[in-house]
Amino acid sequence: MRKIVGYALMGGMACGLLLGVTACGDNAASSSASKSSAASSAASSNATSSSKGSSAAASSVDTLSGTVTASGSSALAPLASDAATRFMAIHSAVDVEISSGGSGTGLKNVAAGTVDIGDSDVYAAEKLDASTAETLVDHKVATIGVAAVVNKDVAATVTNVTTAQLISIFTGATTNWSTLGGPNETIVRCTRPTSSGTRTLFEKYAMSGTAEVSDANGLESDNSGDLYAKVQETKGAIGYLALSYLVSNTNVGILSFNGTAASYTNIYSGAYPVWGFEHMYTLGAGSVPAQAFIAYITSDAYSGYIEQQGYGVNSKMSAAATSGR
Repeated sequence: MRKIVGYALMGGMACGLLLGVTACGDNAASSSASKSSAASSAASSNATSSSKGSSAAASSVDTLSGTVTASGSSALAPLASDAATRFMAIHSAVDVEISSGGSGTGLKNVAAGTVDIGDSDVYAAEKLDASTAETLVDHKVATIGVAAVVNKDVAATVTNVTTAQLISIFTGATTNWSTLGGPNETIVRCTRPTSSGTRTLFEKYAMSGTAEVSDANGLESDNSGDLYAKVQETKGAIGYLALSYLVSNTNVGILSFNGTAASYTNIYSGAYPVWGFEHMYTLGAGSVPAQAFIAYITSDAYSGYIEQQGYGVNSKMSAAATSGR
């Protein structure tokens, strides 16, 4: 059966990949033939060689099968889909299906048992009540940075934004870019719903916990790909995106935050604070195929693909960066 990996993303984002594990067969039988003659010795050698060959063939048999379903964070979707494609290339009897919809949605789905994995940009306790969150097991698979992004006409003159300015913009107090040294254009806020983990990270670390307002000057998008397109197409637009959506970006301006560029070098050192861990949650230990998929995405074999796709490697985070996280 052909594998299907689906998620809502803008055109041009990388999609899938794959990998797996092997099952072990019987140990090779040893030959104890007598060396009474050259003929019997040769027969013994052939028998041993044949036994080893059978054992090697058995050890390469892949016994993993089933379906893995994951939903949630649109920021994590590109990485999850890439890993799924690679994983399925090795485990031909496993289907991995990825969908987005926001971290809150993924966490609710996995807690309800309707999916195997809930993808989230934030800890489960930030979206679920404590008793429900306690039923889930957290698997941190990567780090994700978030940056403020603007339409290219704004980026020509505005390259940096401060905490105070972001709060003023996203609460509706500042409404024209000319106030911030930009063009005489109305500020159009491109936002995500409250279920979004990207929104939660942005409000918490870029806006000091201040909540955005929702009004006529805001354009809400259900996923990050749609938000990217709105910022690109709308004069005066500002929004926020995970760095995984900005790997090959040429269509929107990426703002520095309090004078520091949004890069993983700065995230690893602790200089850039707007980031979070990418989580894959399971209900309890999770199914065997789900466990195998998570083991793959966190393995050394896959780690080389993480930064290529705009995510950070957890092992590179400094103590200064992770303090309090």
